[in-house]
Amino acid sequence: MDIKQAILQRRSVKHFDSSHVMTDAEITELMEHAVLSPTAFNIQHWRFVRVEDPVKRQQIQDASWGQAQVTEASLLLVLCADLNAWEKHPQRYWRNAPQEVQDYLLPAIENYYTNHHQGQRDECIRSASIAAMTIMLMAKGMGYDSCPMDGFDFDQVAKIINLPHDHIITMMITIGKKKSDARPRSGQLPLNEVFFTDSF
Repeated sequence: MDIKQAILQRRSVKHFDSSHVMTDAEITELMEHAVLSPTAFNIQHWRFVRVEDPVKRQQIQDASWGQAQVTEASLLLVLCADLNAWEKHPQRYWRNAPQEVQDYLLPAIENYYTNHHQGQRDECIRSASIAAMTIMLMAKGMGYDSCPMDGFDFDQVAKIINLPHDHIITMMITIGKKKSDARPRSGQLPLNEVFFTDSF
């Protein structure tokens, strides 16, 4: 499937075939592509939690107000981000770059993020959101459907997955073989209402 088809055909699917099992090789392929997503300063803030344990799945479904997709989907991913990734050995992110690039970017990372808590959080959300779209399009290209989720108790899910104190949850994504089609698109705004040139 080419990228245009994946974009056109990707929909938020709510009902999955609970008997279908994704192979470890498929999940690895999916995630190897997810981590190619861009991040500010190449910090790679995102952290992905694959929830397999059926007890935890049920707990997360309960924290998601009973949404069946949480337990029916072949794969449940909790997308998280490390708020302090910028200061955790940042030389790792540029270890293959020329020395002059490292000499410029490493101080730039420190200067930008130090005491800039809103910036730290905003970058985490942006980076995880870009990765989420990569995951959903890649899944579609592999013959799977998906659904991004924010309809859950974030604090409760954080406890279930033992989220570190300096991380945040940005969303969840369910992935699997659809049991039923998504509803028709409910009302896309016209392009001229959302796309401008130079100014509003």
